[in-house]
Amino acid sequence: MTATRIAFIGAGSVEFTQGLLADLFAFPEFARARIALHDIDPERLATSEAAAHHIAAELGATPLVSAHLERRAALDGADFVINTVQIGMNRATRTDFDIPARYGLRQTIGDTLGIGGIFRALRTFPLLRSLAADMAELCPDAHLLNYTNPMAMNLLYLHRVAPALRAVGLCHSVYWTMHDLSELIGTPFEEVTYLAAGVNHQSWVLRFERAGQDLYPLLDEAIAKDPELLRRVRVDMYRRLGHYPTETSEHSSEYVPWYLHHDAEIDRLRLPVGVYLDIVEDNLATYARTRDALASGRPLPVAGTMEYAPQIIHSIVTGTPRTVYGNVPNHGLIDNLPADSVVEVPCLVDALGVQPTRIGALPPQCAALNRGYVSVTDLVVRAAVLGEPRHIRHAAMSDPATAATLPVERIWDLCDDLVRAHEPLLQPELRALLGH
Repeated sequence: MTATRIAFIGAGSVEFTQGLLADLFAFPEFARARIALHDIDPERLATSEAAAHHIAAELGATPLVSAHLERRAALDGADFVINTVQIGMNRATRTDFDIPARYGLRQTIGDTLGIGGIFRALRTFPLLRSLAADMAELCPDAHLLNYTNPMAMNLLYLHRVAPALRAVGLCHSVYWTMHDLSELIGTPFEEVTYLAAGVNHQSWVLRFERAGQDLYPLLDEAIAKDPELLRRVRVDMYRRLGHYPTETSEHSSEYVPWYLHHDAEIDRLRLPVGVYLDIVEDNLATYARTRDALASGRPLPVAGTMEYAPQIIHSIVTGTPRTVYGNVPNHGLIDNLPADSVVEVPCLVDALGVQPTRIGALPPQCAALNRGYVSVTDLVVRAAVLGEPRHIRHAAMSDPATAATLPVERIWDLCDDLVRAHEPLLQPELRALLGH
């Protein structure tokens, strides 16, 4: 049996790559896997290669590790492709925060919806198109496991430009939400069963049970005992909507019109405006520590991450059935969301691949918020697929948090400024400014 070949695209995301490799090498079946690392940054690529060798040695694995500055060499013959790229890196992320801030538009994370999500997607789409084309030629049967945000926009774009590609979007938000809720109510996570569905970073906990008993009343009791919990966006949303959202308060605040443009709400809910820029600095510092430690022969310890990609790979290769949460096209999975949108649902994974679960209808109030989210997503993807720059503005005009903050003329001006700032990274058809 030929060893499984796994290509990492954007392997210079060293901390994330390390965690995934630790998960993979923990499976005996992948002790001799072929790991192909690709990044366009030579230093980061060398660091990730050194980390891969260190992790393998620590776990007693003997994989064949190769490093490639050229993407096609990494993809050739791959069985699985893990995508973690960030186009434009930290400089582009700062631009996504700094320019909107001059307009008075507040963001916390800026990677999923809103102005930050829109332009992160538009920077990423050209890479995704060329990646899909390379995979069709070099590894047409491979599974693409995407971690790059904005998840829903990226998966919808891939589905429209490369519908034959076996792509699924992976995010740990559902898992960690349920893990943390279990801890909050004092119930062992291993004894909890749950069901969540919606869209990435805005799914909803539809069932939360233990041995058939509804655990939501225990969550209500925990909230009643701790007034500080009321000062969190997701708890506020749960109290008003009846279902707990599956992403952090910082994320969740950006997808609705109610919080970020009100000073009193920012204070009440302790919203850290611009917090993602601190995360960027922390990531840079972590990378530098890892690089220096590996270079000095004192590598840092790396633990497994419980991420979905290694579990999916193991299930497909071995036939071991598992349930994970995946972002996939909504082909009859959620009745009251658009059929051509991308949704987040539980998926069975085994030797047959990733098989999404039909949910039916979401609670109408939850579906109403999701529909606003998928409308923005659809317009961003249409801008790229059709080469229609006006849809960039239409997406921003439709975005809940942006529309709640800025008059429409300022939204147009902001889009123009961001197109100018990101022009080298955008596809040619979207670089033309429209004027007024």
